[in-house]
Amino acid sequence: MSSSNSSPYVLAGVMGWPVGHSRSPIIHNHWIAQHQLKGSYALLPVQPERLEDAIRGLVALGFAGCNVTIPHKVNAMKMMDHVHPTAKRMGAINTIVVQKDGSLHGFNNDGFGYVQSLKDENPNWKADTGPILVLGAGGASRAITLSLLEQGAKEIRLVNRSREKAQALADEFSAFGLGEIKVLDWKDRNEAMEGVALLINTTNQGMHGQADLEIDISKLPSHAMVSDAIYIPLETALLKTARLKGHTTVNGLGMLLNQARPAFEAWFGVLPEITPALREAIQATF
Repeated sequence: MSSSNSSPYVLAGVMGWPVGHSRSPIIHNHWIAQHQLKGSYALLPVQPERLEDAIRGLVALGFAGCNVTIPHKVNAMKMMDHVHPTAKRMGAINTIVVQKDGSLHGFNNDGFGYVQSLKDENPNWKADTGPILVLGAGGASRAITLSLLEQGAKEIRLVNRSREKAQALADEFSAFGLGEIKVLDWKDRNEAMEGVALLINTTNQGMHGQADLEIDISKLPSHAMVSDAIYIPLETALLKTARLKGHTTVNGLGMLLNQARPAFEAWFGVLPEITPALREAIQATF
């Protein structure tokens, strides 16, 4: 698809503090070039105390919208004119779309991106094939856990170093009347793997510069998938151990790439594909 000379120049970006590490410009500018669109996707470093000014400025500057990343995902939601129900449940947004009338609509595509990354690896994946064990109760856990419940997960075992934080998340999500969340102590994480169909690490353990996740997956059934929300490195110690034991593994890059697709479509009017060339462009920056 190519653009005509009359088509407008479309601006988008990613708002965060700091934001220099974001791979989102590589993704979106790759698609802009691929589809011969007129537009650009930029880094938007915004200090927390200037967030409202920046968000209100999107309309004046002619932006189609932007992504929102740490530490703005929660506060930005309060400044929207309309928030998608899934984002409302998550308590955070990661995408802003400026409407034709100048109103701001907030979405959260993180959970969609995560679920799609599992389906990319295993097209037959379903959330209700067995219990799911989620490690961590932070922002990534919120997005992933809620999306699994919305996809029909019957039982999620939630384990976090601070049991109170996990319990608070479970209590909040139980109000939606979806599947059951069982909160377990961090010390019981290895035993909690019995009968599990999917193991997910949403903690920062195993990320570049962090210690490896302390875990023993020997009780994990052989058919279980193992997933890590981390994408730097592409293969954490957890994923390597799981792969060598024969498990299907999924890293966090698919989540990053898939959450970008609906945002790009909302801003640029094209639903892009995730190609090997795009994956190579991202991996070249690691």
